[in-house]
Amino acid sequence: MTISIPNLDTYALSDIVCDYNGTIAKDGKVLPGVKTLFQALQQHFTIHVITADTFGSVQKELEDYNVKIKVISSSDHTQEKADFIEALGKEKCVAIGNGNNDTLMLKAAAIGIAVIGDEGCCTQTLLASDIAVKTVEDALSLLSNTKRLIATLRR
Repeated sequence: MTISIPNLDTYALSDIVCDYNGTIAKDGKVLPGVKTLFQALQQHFTIHVITADTFGSVQKELEDYNVKIKVISSSDHTQEKADFIEALGKEKCVAIGNGNNDTLMLKAAAIGIAVIGDEGCCTQTLLASDIAVKTVEDALSLLSNTKRLIATLRR
């Protein structure tokens, strides 16, 4: 999907990378509405979920979602998430997260979206983002209704 944002840049985006807990899930359970939004976005994007899988539920919860799951395993989750964005090609990625370990991932991505949901949002992650939203549904809707994204980021 190509998105031109006036006086900023033109993006050729192909990948969405979402944190799991605190972003698309609460206490290990996927939030309502995520599946429908993912299905709509899969026409234009490959969707990745990257997680430490704190609750051990990501595989079961996302088994019917047609997403790529990356369970991080290093001792430095923050760097591993950023490296994942780099390996995909940061210029084509949108990253969505809320936690401290999402900071470098949001900063590395072409567009970083911080979610201030029920868990809150780490202030460093908020500062590393391009956009902050209340819910993951709001974040994903920016990508299905790109005029919202343009209105927020234009200069």
